[in-house]
Amino acid sequence: MITLSALAKINLTLEVLGRRDDGYHEIASILQTIALADELSLEPAAAMEVVCTDPAVDRPDLITEPILRAAELLRERTGCAQGARIRFERMGIPRGAGLGSSSAAPAAVLRGLRDLWKLTLSESELEEMAASLGSDTPFFIRGGTAVAGGRGERITPLKPLPTVWLVIIVPTIESVLQKTARLYRALTRAHYASGAATARLARELRAGRPLRAEFLYNTFEEIAFDFFSGLEAYREKFLAAGAPSVHLAGSGPALFALVGDISEGELLYRRLRDMGLRVYLTHTV
Repeated sequence: MITLSALAKINLTLEVLGRRDDGYHEIASILQTIALADELSLEPAAAMEVVCTDPAVDRPDLITEPILRAAELLRERTGCAQGARIRFERMGIPRGAGLGSSSAAPAAVLRGLRDLWKLTLSESELEEMAASLGSDTPFFIRGGTAVAGGRGERITPLKPLPTVWLVIIVPTIESVLQKTARLYRALTRAHYASGAATARLARELRAGRPLRAEFLYNTFEEIAFDFFSGLEAYREKFLAAGAPSVHLAGSGPALFALVGDISEGELLYRRLRDMGLRVYLTHTV
């Protein structure tokens, strides 16, 4: 049996550069895996089977179907006829929050089945496959710290960050169908960025300088606080609890704040928890 942790992510930068002829948007982003994770296990079986054993999941099909698509894609591309029993054991990544929940587990399954079936595939080959599952799925093949380009599928690893602690709020607000696509459609030419923020942060990290909140950037912050009803109130609560600055996670609606160390993070976490908010204390991986 193989056990896997499918890590969540945050975007340290997310710049939307413009709309392409194929309908996708060109982006420049620096992504970072964090310690929030879904847990999966894989074992040999006569056929493909995906089951969700976490009782907290109220729509198992939303979990199992993307995992099965990843498994079938690997079999199709490699001609492998082996089966596997894949168990989604624990949901550790908040869903629909901008933290990569729809992409992390399928990418982990590609890696895990490669090892289970003893396939000779490189990370680059897995990334190429993962691009057909989702724009940010290739990033989760290696995780860590990386620059993403194209529609998100072109990945250039950076050297790992030293451990950075952060606090995340997942707002309890009405979910939005096709959230990311609708956010992209809401952007105008005036919102498009140049890529300079991503290039600047990449230079800082390559030089070994510490991550600073002033270098974070997200195009969607320009529209998200109007797009998500009630999100501004959560930002205000975050700041009132002592967050030095508040940032949108990916396409949202999750919000995060960098903190100086675990002690500072625990203090902020407790204040937000005592407000009755859904809050997480985690760190980069």
